Amino acid sequence: MSVFDVLTMGRVGVDIYPRQVGVRLEDVSSFGKWLGGSPTNVAVAAARLGHSAAVVTRVGDDPFGRFVHQALRGYGVDDRYVSAVADLPTPVTFCEIFPPEDFPLYFYRTPTAADLQVRADEVDLAAVRAARVFWVTLTGLCQQPSRQATLTALRARGRHGWTVLDLDYRPMFWPSRAHAREWAQAALRYATVAVANSDECETAVGVREPAAAAAALRGHGVGLAVVKRGPDGVLAVDATGTAEVAPVPVEVVNGLGAGDAFGGALCHGLLAGWDLHRTLRFANAAGAIVASRLACSEAMPTTAEVDALLAAGEARGA
Repeated sequence: MSVFDVLTMGRVGVDIYPRQVGVRLEDVSSFGKWLGGSPTNVAVAAARLGHSAAVVTRVGDDPFGRFVHQALRGYGVDDRYVSAVADLPTPVTFCEIFPPEDFPLYFYRTPTAADLQVRADEVDLAAVRAARVFWVTLTGLCQQPSRQATLTALRARGRHGWTVLDLDYRPMFWPSRAHAREWAQAALRYATVAVANSDECETAVGVREPAAAAAALRGHGVGLAVVKRGPDGVLAVDATGTAEVAPVPVEVVNGLGAGDAFGGALCHGLLAGWDLHRTLRFANAAGAIVASRLACSEAMPTTAEVDALLAAGEARGA
């Protein structure tokens, strides 16, 4: 059995993003095609930073499904846990790009999606237990059988090592915020790390203010609570105290994927044993680099690129 540095589980798909910035989707004339899906992007980000990574998910038995396999292998992500669903297409996602803050997403994954068909009996629980970081997302809890598979994996993990719950609340996947909160809190019982923005914190624990939200997340038993604050940077709290890091200034092209780059870089810092402040600085810079680029998976930075951005900021006194 391979022991992965980072094993993620959940959403996958193909991002079909316009090559024209500031144009409504109906008027776009050309698109690019990239691997997508938040936990899949986190695995790509971790691999780009030099870690062994794999993803547990499902795709359609179609050309886009074959593309997912090709792209994962190309990025150095192990695809052994990516299986095909015969009667569902691989999900696709379109977006519009209106920098610096407006990036509407259009998910083609209803009434269900192939990646929500992961079954508990097909998850390699030994690999889940052995991974140095195991990363799941709230989206994986929105429907069965993925919900049961995700909870089964978390229970098998038993709060071992770095067990991360990314509270990626997407309202279009849930009947209500209250329903999402129920399953977020069920999953928090098994997590050692929670990552969220302010709105996702409100969904999970009913609190938006970052310090209070971090305290509430830690009240559910997580050792490390990370609250992303957009233009105000990031706040994190663990047993050693609180760390706050300012954002890294860049010219934003597409904010989508920045959080996934942050996630992969967070894994990098945790695996390296860095202190909380250094980890957050590195993760913030990784996210900023992706925000300055068009794609998500393809945009994930190397360690050298992140270090160079941080060094440039230090030279400017930022």
